[in-house]
Amino acid sequence: MPQTLEDVKKATEPKHVPKALLQTLTAASNTVKVSPGHGKAGRQPNRHLLDTLSGNRDPGMFGNMFPKLAPLDVPDAKLQALADAMMEASGGDPSGDNPNIPAGFTFLGQFIDHDITLDLTSLAEKQKDPLGIENFRTPALDLDCVYGLGPDGSPHLYARGSSSDRKHGPKLLIGRNFDSGEGAFRNDLPRSPEGFALIGDHRNDENLLVAQTHLLFLKFHNAVCDRLAKSTNPPPDVFSEARRLTSWHFQWIVLHDWVERLTEPGIVAKILHDGRKFYRFRRTPFMPIEFSAAAYRLGHSMVRQFYNVNRVAGPTDFKTLFEYSGLSGGIVGDLAPTPPLDPPATAYASVPSKMILDWRRFYDLDLPPQPGVATAASRRLDPFLAKELHMLPDGTSLPFRNMKRGVNLGLPSGQDVAAAMKVKNPLTHDEIASGPDGAVAKAQGLHKATPLWYYILKEAHVRHAGLRLGPVGSTIIAEVFVGLVHGDQQSYLWQRKNWKPELPSKTAGEFTMADMIRFVDDVNPLG
Repeated sequence: MPQTLEDVKKATEPKHVPKALLQTLTAASNTVKVSPGHGKAGRQPNRHLLDTLSGNRDPGMFGNMFPKLAPLDVPDAKLQALADAMMEASGGDPSGDNPNIPAGFTFLGQFIDHDITLDLTSLAEKQKDPLGIENFRTPALDLDCVYGLGPDGSPHLYARGSSSDRKHGPKLLIGRNFDSGEGAFRNDLPRSPEGFALIGDHRNDENLLVAQTHLLFLKFHNAVCDRLAKSTNPPPDVFSEARRLTSWHFQWIVLHDWVERLTEPGIVAKILHDGRKFYRFRRTPFMPIEFSAAAYRLGHSMVRQFYNVNRVAGPTDFKTLFEYSGLSGGIVGDLAPTPPLDPPATAYASVPSKMILDWRRFYDLDLPPQPGVATAASRRLDPFLAKELHMLPDGTSLPFRNMKRGVNLGLPSGQDVAAAMKVKNPLTHDEIASGPDGAVAKAQGLHKATPLWYYILKEAHVRHAGLRLGPVGSTIIAEVFVGLVHGDQQSYLWQRKNWKPELPSKTAGEFTMADMIRFVDDVNPLG
């Protein structure tokens, strides 16, 4: 008797699939298991389910870009040896910086990930794993992590229309900071009495930098609302129009400021013009594991060991950024002691004002230079990760976990994906074996059949000195993001042919993260 949707398809062609059997198999494939407290919950891909869905044009919430390629099976000992060789020698060495991608984009990438995926794994498993993806929300760049279910479905996210209004207005709530001596500010996420962020996706409160990025998008929406309300002909529904403008400009930023920085020149324009070759679906986008479990884990390589937050805090190590959060740190609302405790036993009612970000230090805003203020770069896209990412709370390393997850999900080798794409200049065995990390890969026999995640980082390192992705990584990243926007019928690609950004920007018809920050007009609250 057929056991999977694919078996049913083969067994019944050219007949129609029996409706009852199709419903049973679909329900089994989409079962949601929920466990209270710690542990895993939600839709989680595994080898069996991916095999069940292989070959379908719309496989569901997740699937394969290359379902016919054989999985790469590597023993844990070989993966661990290669993972150990992927530690960054010196996190402060300027030669490891990527001048083309400012440091803020690392956490914009995490914010984008949370907008297109849903991860309900336990805190201990996901901490310090900014782009870890296991479970999936609706894959669309629609800012549902900001808007939730909208004013009616998520009223706790929205501010009152006025001080005396019993109904919400069109704007999103902004939280107050704890005054740590710098003054009173509204530069935190809105929070419950016990410090948990009142936002559409709780994961955006797991470290300071992604939380402040989320806050920036709250302010962006509110600034768009103000602009619409003050216009000559205000729209009858300010919220809906503000959400449309905010979401469309976000989609533009993702494709033309984020993805174009990551990928080879011209590939986004080419895919928009010629269409996608490998990320294909009939109507509904899905999350490819080649993207979620390999290519989009590129952000781990971009993490710096230290970040210069503002003029008060100075250089702050990556681990400390998690302490100033409600999800993984010491932001505990009314439970905070008086006076508050200082690190490492951080305990505050809300994010202290001394930790408000100076955005000039994270994005190149093209502003007059200031003494002592410099825009930090992300680290290069290469096989070397910050020391902190080799020491996760559960005792494992992030490089090992990434490659082990790839094995568990049945990812093919980088060489097989390059061959399937017909890449003209795939990495040679000698290129993969180059450098100290490559020597270990060769010793383990992984230079000829290479884990896809490692292959993509090595490709960026060899082909472009770590400044951008190579052909395999670029194609996966660009095709998936273009597909996610094109597959959303509310996106600008669907709704308005040849649309260009409408909000004020340095270059008319363009819109970047720098334009967005200048539009919000709260670049450096601490001064």
